[in-house]
Order: sequence, then structure tokens, then C-alpha cells
Amino acid sequence: MDINVALNEVFVKVFKNIMAIEEKAVSGQEYHNATTNDMHVIEAIGIGKPKNMTSVAKALSVTTGTLTIAVNSLVKKGFVERVRSEEDRRVVLVSLTEKGKDVYAHHQQFHTRLVESIVAQLSEEEKVLLEKVLSNLSRYFKDMSL
Repeated sequence: MDINVALNEVFVKVFKNIMAIEEKAVSGQEYHNATTNDMHVIEAIGIGKPKNMTSVAKALSVTTGTLTIAVNSLVKKGFVERVRSEEDRRVVLVSLTEKGKDVYAHHQQFHTRLVESIVAQLSEEEKVLLEKVLSNLSRYFKDMSL
């Protein structure tokens, strides 16, 4: 089999499997009304100080309009709160509620367990190589999206 065909099949399978595992993990949590997309927005907002909508949209590579729709849903679900900046009332800041912070922590634990289970099977050399290959892939896909 041609190596490019084989690599394509592996990429597609890995992507589908990660998405399925993540979806299953999200739906199995006590916050069953959170979608995988919700988790990605929650992760981009993070647990630090409030962020403006533009920076969160940029981190997710979406428009602020698209983010607004997602944030509206997250506000209704009780995961996110939105406030106007004191310095500039035109700027909308978003942050996680306590419920949102709980979801964030659960999602981070999922990622930690996933990575730990993958690297547990690898030698130190394989771990270094995997990190290098995945970093190169990440840069390539980032460059493609610009």
C-alpha cells in the first residue's frame, strides 16, 4: 500500500476516534447538556481572568458572530457569564461560572487521562518522537488555516 494512502487512513481514523471518545466522555459527565463544541469554547475562555470576545474567537479561529451564538448557548446553560468592560463599555468580557469551571476541570482531566494512557505504552524515545511529529503536524495545519 502507498504510504500516503496509509497515512491518510490513519489520520482519518485517529481524528474520528478522538472525536468519538471526547463526545462519549462529554455525554457521560454530569453536565450532559454540554456539547464537544461547548467544551472547546469553555477551554478557550479558560479559568483565568475574563477575556474579550475577539481574543476567544481568534483562539478558536471563528468569527465573533459565531462565538456570540456559542456564548449565548453557554450563558443559557449556566457555564459562562458575560459582562461589559469597565474601561470600554463596547467590549464584552466572558468568563466561566462555577459550573463552567467544574466542566473545564472535568474536561482537562479527560485530556490528562487520554495522554497518560497513550504515552504509558511508549518508550522515552517514542514519546519525544511523537511530540516532534505532532508538533510538526500542528504547525502544518495551522499554516494551512491562515
